[in-house]
Amino acid sequence: MDVFSNPADRHKGWYLSLMAPNIKGPAFAWLDPSRLYCNSQALADCVQDLLSPFHDDTIDLVAGIDAMGFILGASVATTLGKGFLAVRKAGHLCVATQTQAYSDYTGREKTMEVRLDVLRPGTRVLLVDQWIETGGTMKAAIRLVENLGATVVGVAAVAIENTEGGKWIKENYKFSHCIPEEMQSQIDNKYLESFNDFNN
Repeated sequence: MDVFSNPADRHKGWYLSLMAPNIKGPAFAWLDPSRLYCNSQALADCVQDLLSPFHDDTIDLVAGIDAMGFILGASVATTLGKGFLAVRKAGHLCVATQTQAYSDYTGREKTMEVRLDVLRPGTRVLLVDQWIETGGTMKAAIRLVENLGATVVGVAAVAIENTEGGKWIKENYKFSHCIPEEMQSQIDNKYLESFNDFNN
């Protein structure tokens, strides 16, 4: 699908066919969702789909996870008219921070951090990331927010895979993602049918 094309029928998830397959091998993620952000209508529809379950929820702040969660999280925050908090990889903030160790989707041990001068008891936070594969990164972000006394209203991502960690998030937190039920198996098998017609 041409990156700037918009179909007449913009059903939930229409923009998923804009995502690009991995052509560089196993050292990279199996796809690149960020191509859909290049289409302004696709990005706007993606954000609306993510926010749909939260229309009746009070959200004070949106937090996005370093790095691709910044793009989607900032878009969500702007749409809501709320502020945006960056959950950073450790070592990038020059202010007092709280840290949390975690294992990412590759199994590598990492640490994330968040500044101490924003979150407080009663702050209601929507956590946003681009993709949830094993759930390790999102679980660490949840811990950071909750350890500072704030409340996680929900979790939003383009996709949540049905891994053990993905299922844990779905069972324990209100969530939203952009994947229609009939496409979930493609996500879990790490191959989209749209890749068959993909042209770089």
